[in-house]
Amino acid sequence: MPWMHRYTDETERLAQSIMSVALDRLRMDVPLDGPETAEELHRRAGETVTPQGVGGEAALRLWTDVLAPATMSVDHPRYLAFIPGAPTEVSTLFDLLVGASALYGGSWLESSGAVYAENQALRWIADLAGMPPQAGGCFAQGGTVGNLSALVAARHAAQEKRDGRPARWRVAVTAETHSSVGYALEQVMDVALLPVATDDRGRMTGAGLEAALDGPDGGDVFAVVATAGTTNTGVVDDLAGIADVCGRRGVWMHVDGAYGGAALAAPSVRHLFDGIERADSFIVDPHKWLFAPFDCCALLYRDPQVARRAHTQHAGYLDPIQSDREWNPSDYAVHLTRRARGLPFWFSLATHGTDAYRDAIESTLAVARTGAEEIRRRPHVELLLEPDLSVLIFRRIGWQAEDYHAWSARLLAEGYAFVTPTAHQGETCTRMAIVNPRTTASDIAGILATMA
Repeated sequence: MPWMHRYTDETERLAQSIMSVALDRLRMDVPLDGPETAEELHRRAGETVTPQGVGGEAALRLWTDVLAPATMSVDHPRYLAFIPGAPTEVSTLFDLLVGASALYGGSWLESSGAVYAENQALRWIADLAGMPPQAGGCFAQGGTVGNLSALVAARHAAQEKRDGRPARWRVAVTAETHSSVGYALEQVMDVALLPVATDDRGRMTGAGLEAALDGPDGGDVFAVVATAGTTNTGVVDDLAGIADVCGRRGVWMHVDGAYGGAALAAPSVRHLFDGIERADSFIVDPHKWLFAPFDCCALLYRDPQVARRAHTQHAGYLDPIQSDREWNPSDYAVHLTRRARGLPFWFSLATHGTDAYRDAIESTLAVARTGAEEIRRRPHVELLLEPDLSVLIFRRIGWQAEDYHAWSARLLAEGYAFVTPTAHQGETCTRMAIVNPRTTASDIAGILATMA
């Protein structure tokens, strides 16, 4: 047996060192850190992959001393750019165990215990959304793969129902639909987009969708992508109105809740999601606002058998796992080889209980509301949109694009915060996405003070 597959005394020492570093990271105040140039990293790290190896302790020192500090921590309380993450300590610890357990999470035959646990977590999300008892799906890599997989199933369902197919299929979206959806449709699926006009908050509405479908290309649409919490502004589309239109016209309704879908667990905003229970498919990323490690997208179908017909792969060597009685996660998305990526999320849910998740999400919503009040009372900043959820988008009065970029770079260089510019209705502005329960109202106030 090659020495690198034996557990030796040296392996034991390295294991203890790695566990010590991992536990220290969990215990410490999270560092923000920041990027380095490739030249600086090469100067400090050099060539790390060599014929003879550098040894485990040396490789670990390279990581802790040079490479880790050049890698930003998305769970820092003032990391408010893009959509941050905030995995619970127990989900991170269990992720270590998942990695150590050599699990293949694609089939019931090979991983029934893992699939059972993941399905328990999926059921909680399905119940939050009000989906029927037969709803189900799998955990996929992230929102891009989750959306792509749902739309592949939607197209397959349309082709099963319709006589023939149009010259080119279309999917109805808005300008606020996540960029990954357009990429998946146009570059991967060769499907065209049908633009839907939005209301003054940037929402897709039932009326706007109806008007778009009444246009010359409306008959080529096999699916509508509604958004439950847009990335840039956090706005929730008119899901009930969209569901009405999709139901009347027999069009698949997919809801991208990658960020905002977590707020289904928060009673204070649950009404914003009315209509999601009628969706044909739905995603939410637990690695965003449901406190799981990267990477983890929960993908759910109203009728999983439709998705199974679209996604099941057939080959002689796969015959042993094909069964109508067993649940194979590989049958519900664009994947075959699959990490059991829902397990850390399940473990945290099982450990803490769903009430703790409700309370944590409500706490971030409360911080966002307080942050909006802070913006309103300061004369140098202006809220551009009243928040639906936990994204605050605002302008610094009098600033141009270069001012935002310089300010953002300064905050990061000082190790204080990571807040980046964005664009809204053609104007450069900025935004803060609050999904971390460690983020406080004082953090928001402090960042706003740096803009004075």
